[in-house]
Amino acid sequence: MARHLITSALPYINGIKHLGNMVGSMLPADVYSRYMRQRGHDVLYICATDEHGTPAELAAKEAGLPVDEFCAQQHEAQKAIYDGFGLAFDYFGRSSSAQNVQITQTIARELKANGFIEERSIRQVYSNADGRFLPDRYIQGTCPHCGYDKARGDQCENCTRVLDPTDLIDARSAISGSSDLEVRETKHLFLLQSKLAEEVAAWVDERGKDWPTLASSIARKWLNEGLQDRAITRDLDWGVPVPADTWPELAAEGKVFYVWFDAPIEYIGATKEWADLDPENRDWKSWWYDVDETVRYTEFMAKDNVPFHTVMFPATLLGTRDAWKKVDYVKAFNWLTYYGGKFSTSQKRGVFTDAALEVLPADYWRYFLMANAPESDDTSFTWEHFTATVNKDLADTLGNFVNRVLSFSRKRFGDEVPAGKAAGEAEERLGEEIARLLAEYEEHMDTLQFRKAAAALRALWSAGNSYLEEKAPWLEIKTDQEAAALTLRTAMNLIHLYAIVSEPFIPASARAMRSAFALSEDTAVWVGQEEAKALASVPAGTAFTVPPVLFAKITEEDLESFRERFGGAEQNGNGAA
Repeated sequence: MARHLITSALPYINGIKHLGNMVGSMLPADVYSRYMRQRGHDVLYICATDEHGTPAELAAKEAGLPVDEFCAQQHEAQKAIYDGFGLAFDYFGRSSSAQNVQITQTIARELKANGFIEERSIRQVYSNADGRFLPDRYIQGTCPHCGYDKARGDQCENCTRVLDPTDLIDARSAISGSSDLEVRETKHLFLLQSKLAEEVAAWVDERGKDWPTLASSIARKWLNEGLQDRAITRDLDWGVPVPADTWPELAAEGKVFYVWFDAPIEYIGATKEWADLDPENRDWKSWWYDVDETVRYTEFMAKDNVPFHTVMFPATLLGTRDAWKKVDYVKAFNWLTYYGGKFSTSQKRGVFTDAALEVLPADYWRYFLMANAPESDDTSFTWEHFTATVNKDLADTLGNFVNRVLSFSRKRFGDEVPAGKAAGEAEERLGEEIARLLAEYEEHMDTLQFRKAAAALRALWSAGNSYLEEKAPWLEIKTDQEAAALTLRTAMNLIHLYAIVSEPFIPASARAMRSAFALSEDTAVWVGQEEAKALASVPAGTAFTVPPVLFAKITEEDLESFRERFGGAEQNGNGAA
């Protein structure tokens, strides 16, 4: 199976994402995509901004912009940051695209034809001042449980209790602020998940047996609690419209599909967006339709997204009775916390991705986040831990190795890789160790164990330092120049190997390492076991340059300025500053 479809949970449109969003979906998907491409697989990595729903409308209103204009601006702003992080999407789309509208409506029609969508009357809050029904999030008031005066009609952000709009005290419209509200009857479409429950359970039992425990346990918890029929339409101005040819009455009332109905379908929609840019050479259906035996589909997401991707979206696709591709492997992540408390977009708590790139290059963040990915448990970000990791692993272990090998060789042997003696026992031992660690690294990457993969990568870098300390070319050169030349040539081959195998984690630094050598025929995309043992890809006589310092150490002054700007240990366990 050489074709790999990879998606990461769609970042929501209402603002710049924090580091927790980055490590919970997009970054690991990028690391895995890069690795799979290097191993020769046909990879399609798709993502998009999630642009529908109440928060998008409210954020646009707060910004004083029409919602379509707000979403267009935010899409570009987010994409610029993801480019800055080196995320190599094959395509980064928009859930408001015409393609997603078309496919969402098609899937809804299929579900209706198969008896899995029905109209139901419900009672909903209507704002006389606004002349419209209000989705739950458009209603604000005082929480009856904790007294928080900005609770929403679906949940109190302060005490996290789930609410009904009628629970709120002094309820008011989030649009106009009017309290002239009443409860009226209206119709909505419901996805009959209860009728699909047994099929979804059987599908999870079959497909989910290889998933990480975090993903499979969340899916089974939802299934064990019983799948409820779910409203999949809302009263909003912005969203995928209910098609008039199928539901004329609801379309006339301006109903749109619920954001969690159309957002996962955008994985398919964005693939069609990608294909439509070059229809002669791209076929979106070859990735999504009747391809269970030829495409392996891997999804990346944080744990709060798991139920929708492992239960609701599969139920939607199963109910179409059509040959849509469903996920093979769900890689789920726990939370990245900030000094033990939650990152918060709304409360601007923690490090956000735009600010992260302002203070340090992307590779510092990429390596730290993946080396500490919250795979088995929540992980706490602290500036102290970040500083120690960057300084020890990146600056001392890798960066210092590259700089001292190339600088010393240029100083003593000039601007070409020295020849020296033939490889001896120490080089043979080193080659065996590198091949063993590389196999370990590959195994962890193949099984999406990113912390273990980062540890194996770090061990590869450390092996080079151990070899250098053992051979000590700065001493060898005093008595045996040819021996010192061999050591440096071997170490330069390690640098070239590090450049190739480190690329998924630190792509910019990998390019800098690789471009240090003037190898016109350097087309290697990966390192085989025999190549790893031989360490001879960079022959004697190859011209080289010494790149700028790969990783500058974070100083105590830097650390203090980071704490001052973003907050530090005073962030206590409940996330309050």
